[in-house]
Amino acid sequence: MAVVLPLTFIILATGLYLTFRLRLLQLRRFPYILRRTLGSLLQAEKAGPSAGEITPFQALATALAATVGTGNIAGVATAIFLGGPGAIFWMWVSAFFGMAIKYSEVVLAVHYRTRVRGSIAGGPMYFLERGLRKPFLAVLFAVFGSLAAFGIGNMVQAHSVADAVRVTFGFPVYLTGFFMALFSAMIILGGIRRIALITTSIVPFMAFFYLTGSLFILVFFHQQIPAALGYIFAGAFQGQAAAGGFAGAAVLNAWRFGVSRGIFTNEAGLGSASIAHAAARTPHPVRQGLWGVMEVFIDTHVVCTMTALVLLVTGAWQTGLEGAPMTVEAFNRGLPGNIGQYVVAIGLIFFAFSTVLSWAYYGEKCMEYLLGSRSVQFYRTLWIIAIFIGSLGGLRALWHLADILNGLMAFPNLVGLLGLSGVITRLTREYFSSKYK
Repeated sequence: MAVVLPLTFIILATGLYLTFRLRLLQLRRFPYILRRTLGSLLQAEKAGPSAGEITPFQALATALAATVGTGNIAGVATAIFLGGPGAIFWMWVSAFFGMAIKYSEVVLAVHYRTRVRGSIAGGPMYFLERGLRKPFLAVLFAVFGSLAAFGIGNMVQAHSVADAVRVTFGFPVYLTGFFMALFSAMIILGGIRRIALITTSIVPFMAFFYLTGSLFILVFFHQQIPAALGYIFAGAFQGQAAAGGFAGAAVLNAWRFGVSRGIFTNEAGLGSASIAHAAARTPHPVRQGLWGVMEVFIDTHVVCTMTALVLLVTGAWQTGLEGAPMTVEAFNRGLPGNIGQYVVAIGLIFFAFSTVLSWAYYGEKCMEYLLGSRSVQFYRTLWIIAIFIGSLGGLRALWHLADILNGLMAFPNLVGLLGLSGVITRLTREYFSSKYK
């Protein structure tokens, strides 16, 4: 936690600063953002001239596939276990400032993107090199990103899938690992276009599936919703333990675990998602930046909030369980016939599998920056092998190292955001006073 707490403060402070520089863009312009993102899906709108490879929505789906993962199911439960219901309030607050961070990451990624052997390449490593003129920081980010991906985006997710399938359906982990590696290979080897095509199908389905189950429970327990919201707001300022006073009794814990969970569930500040957004066909960097705002909103304010409310209205948060078992208990209480465990298991499987696909792209783009396009095929091979190893629970020591590297990705990324904040504000003013709007 010695690494996480300082990083949490730095990311939150950066979000505050960017929110100030952008004059509360995520709040003032939210109706416009909603209309230009999700609302645009209902219109036959032309994106305009652009060098991108995928549509703006495909970029969002690819980024959401990486951010909406096991943390939205197990991570929210852990935050409540450690920080009480008040942690959810601080999760919302951190996500609000995270919107400004993600917006800024995407704007810079698109603005400074380039072509590498015929394909689009963008992300922190490019705006650090081409915008900030700090190639050393660009290399650091690429090194951290290419290695960290094997933890957060590969082996941890593969193990989550294999374990969920084993517990729920009795399927051997090695078979799950084999088929997961096989299906991943068929998709990943097709590059960003195939990954985007699959994630565009998976993300809406998995969101609909999981959120439908959550909505069913909330409708059934609707009388408990006001009390649940009361727990959240009271716990944010008074402090409340998750169960029996053994954890989360202080306001500090509610703030600490809520903010950290809000930051790491949507990955605002890590810079990873901007790699996918950089490939979008868009007429202006700010237009894609609006999708970055929506990404954080969907991940935290929608999916995480739904999970939190289910945990609170069913009373599962007071059982003493932690992580995924708490969420399973909540869904079992709320859905008939004890089918809740299957909803959670299937949700975990799709969330984790889609994360593997998106992080494969992030990792290979970092490796491509370091060693060139010839390294991509080698990286993909290692990635597929690691999926199988991770499903068996192997190389756990590397998981912890990858977690540290994942946090270290944020430092060069945040330096870039602060150093190029003037470019972000200039592009924002340009967009909202131009024909692009």
